[in-house]
Amino acid sequence: MTITNGRDLEGMKLAGKVVARTLEALKTAVEPGITPAELDAMAGQVFAQYGAFSAPRAEYAAPVNVFISVNDDIVHGLPTLRPLAAGDVVSIDVTPNVGGYVADAAVTVAVPPVSPVANRLIACAEAAFGEAMKVARAGRPLHGIGRAIETEVARRGFTLLRELQGHGVGRAIHEKPDVPNFYHPALKKLLHAGLVIAVEPMVSSGRNWRTKTLRDGWTISTADGSTAAHFEHTIMVTAGAPLILTA
Repeated sequence: MTITNGRDLEGMKLAGKVVARTLEALKTAVEPGITPAELDAMAGQVFAQYGAFSAPRAEYAAPVNVFISVNDDIVHGLPTLRPLAAGDVVSIDVTPNVGGYVADAAVTVAVPPVSPVANRLIACAEAAFGEAMKVARAGRPLHGIGRAIETEVARRGFTLLRELQGHGVGRAIHEKPDVPNFYHPALKKLLHAGLVIAVEPMVSSGRNWRTKTLRDGWTISTADGSTAAHFEHTIMVTAGAPLILTA
């Protein structure tokens, strides 16, 4: 989606607000004993307050309000009835449709006490996103985002999960362009003002960048069983610093 008028901008800001409120509610609720299924139900309650609904459910028949991925699960985790326990690393991916506008963001939190490696892994995903924001400017090449993410993840000593990537978003969950998390020299197309994209580094503590899809048909996990972290926001490209719509 490219935002060209005030109506679309306000629509995307409202969708982003619902994402932010949902993420904040679920982050606060993460504690030992709560189940991902309970967190999913809480997300549905926040959605209902704003007249929102799950975009993955509407577009892909996903059986969830939000995706919740634990430990070696990276993305698209189906909320389970297994209570969270101390040390679990939990990624929450929220994508509502609000009045025809779709925004997408994710955060990874850990159930304390947390291992030093898990803390560094979560910080790595967020820092990689921050580096991408420095180059997500109108007139700059799309591949600069992936270069910035890849460089930061390598600098911190973690593994980039290269099979997963960001994407355009706005009227649907997945729109053009694809936004790889690594440097892809062929992606020379220049970013333009108003372009809405989801930038989402996904990293693991292992050494294998391959992934696997579980038998539920949804959950994508690390191939080597290592812990994963995911950080994502929906942004609008401008000539300067991008507008983070889901902050």
